[in-house]
Amino acid sequence: MSLPGPNLDDRRFQDLVDEAKRAVQQHCPEWTDHNVSDPGVTLIETFAHMVDQLLYRLNRVPDRNHLAFLDLIGLRLHPPAAARAEVTCRLSAAQDQPVVVPAGTEVATERTTEDEPVVFSTDRELVILPCALLHLATGAADAAGGVGEVRGAGGEGRLTDRDVELAGAGGTACFSPVPRPGDVLAFGLSQAVPHCLVVLRLEFPVRGHGINPLYPPLVWEAWTAEGWVECEVEGDSTGGLNQSGDVQLHVPGGHTASVEARRRAGWLRCRVLPPLSGRPDYSASPELVTARAFTVGGTTSAVHGELVTAELLGTAEGVPGQCFPVARPPVAAGGGPLVLEVAGAPWREVEHFTDSGPEDPHFRLDRAAGEVRLGPAVREPDGTLRRYGAVPAKGAPVRLRAYRTGGGRRGNVARRTLTVLRSSVPYLARVENRAAATGGVDGERVADARQRGQLELRTRGRAVTAEDYEQLAREAAPEVGRVRCVGEERGPDAGGVRVLLVPRAEADPWTGQLDFGQLVCSDDLLARVTAHLDARRLLGARLLVEPPYYQGVTVVAEVQARPGHSRGVLQRLATAELHRYLDPLTGGPGGGGWPFGRPVVAGELFAVLQRLPGLELVERVRLYPADPRTRRRGEAADRVALAPHALVFSFEHQVRVS
Repeated sequence: MSLPGPNLDDRRFQDLVDEAKRAVQQHCPEWTDHNVSDPGVTLIETFAHMVDQLLYRLNRVPDRNHLAFLDLIGLRLHPPAAARAEVTCRLSAAQDQPVVVPAGTEVATERTTEDEPVVFSTDRELVILPCALLHLATGAADAAGGVGEVRGAGGEGRLTDRDVELAGAGGTACFSPVPRPGDVLAFGLSQAVPHCLVVLRLEFPVRGHGINPLYPPLVWEAWTAEGWVECEVEGDSTGGLNQSGDVQLHVPGGHTASVEARRRAGWLRCRVLPPLSGRPDYSASPELVTARAFTVGGTTSAVHGELVTAELLGTAEGVPGQCFPVARPPVAAGGGPLVLEVAGAPWREVEHFTDSGPEDPHFRLDRAAGEVRLGPAVREPDGTLRRYGAVPAKGAPVRLRAYRTGGGRRGNVARRTLTVLRSSVPYLARVENRAAATGGVDGERVADARQRGQLELRTRGRAVTAEDYEQLAREAAPEVGRVRCVGEERGPDAGGVRVLLVPRAEADPWTGQLDFGQLVCSDDLLARVTAHLDARRLLGARLLVEPPYYQGVTVVAEVQARPGHSRGVLQRLATAELHRYLDPLTGGPGGGGWPFGRPVVAGELFAVLQRLPGLELVERVRLYPADPRTRRRGEAADRVALAPHALVFSFEHQVRVS
């Protein structure tokens, strides 16, 4: 059985004849005899037969020739993009000396009988620094509840040193006698611990202080060069400082030493927040008896794929245009330009050889095909031979300094699945990814490249219309899931162009839930798209590349199950269906992502829930606008409006089954 060929033009003989006759009627109305006996019709049929043969041959052109044709217009297949994840390394026990996790440390998913492990490697060195608690300080908010007086470092804050009270037997109060929003409890560590996982072991008398221990009105922060930055809290067994326990904090990478309460240390602080609607506030201040601090791990970034270093591609033949295949194609996208070493000298990667001179050490890399190509020599119309790029000496060894192979959607693994440490690191007990990996995209198919080639011929690398901006943005970042280009018609940015990027992300296959962190555009992504569009925009066009605004929505639904159906199963199905329908990438009525600016209406969700198997009746649906960053909700409503260029995000849906 032969492989099916591409169908580039589906017109046949009779279609061509009919099209020619219609053209005759439009351009030559005096020609009225269209019968087969007319000599002119005979000529039309003759040419239609010849064109039909050409179309037949064109539809038999193999993919390899198509790629060669696309290369003539400077278009190459997009290589696979590698997924990235934050990996937390945990020590077997707190250490007195720094523990170094070198770059290139490999972690992977567990091997199963059906699937090979997915391997990630760290792309930067992680130093897990030890620490101890040296100082304690407190600060009270002003009468108006402001927090400005305790925001600073370097002597600007109004914190009071509590080292003496903590060393005594009675302990010290954490906040004001009746805590107010803005009260601060600060911990001074022996040194700054960026990217580290710190445990604060706190001892309190077991007392109730009026708050909900599951949702304490507290935020933990660390001092950085940009000011106080919130820390991720992995666990708080104190119940909001109500009892003795541990608080585990992931300290941000910019943590640095500063001066608070006349003491220089690596400061962390706990700040009282205004209580959320329906949740109680502190009625009395907790009393801290003893406190300790130590480091139990750290977090670094890892990339899907394996790093290949110092690969010998071959030896130069001393001729222009030589091509060297890499041993492990394809080369994953991202990571910046690669470096080629020819006889020990570095050569620079370029996108094309148009601006390369005869002595420029340039090379071009086709990442999808895995080929390194040197500059060609072109014969000019006057007969001279011009070289575009230098030619290495004959016999010179050619090495690729380092490249990453792998990538693809397979790397978008779920959270807490990278648990296998493949490299041996002393004192390291286990690893895990706290969030799902994102950014993995498969390599481009030839069929998609054909369509992109048509658009490339239309735009020719210039951004004029909104469709041009969107197409060029996808070209610069294949890992982007959705692109929206809008023009600013009012305000100070009138006449400018906004390009909104939604990163490609994979929802949890069981719950349908999408992590909000997956929708955050990295600085590298924004800078890459901005640079690509800035070089192709019209002169005078103001450009802004940013993510869209995400309007969080919490759905609270009350439903009835049919007799004989599990209420727990129905609850999970209903929650997952709400997450999938309100997904900004794959949700909405058409399944292509929630439309920009489309409001969320409770009546529409009635229909979404009613089609679930095992559901008898949808009794009530209420919507609550929410902010995914601050986790605050608004008042109940039947309709949540979105700004014209905003998207919806599912935030903690609640389904009650009776």
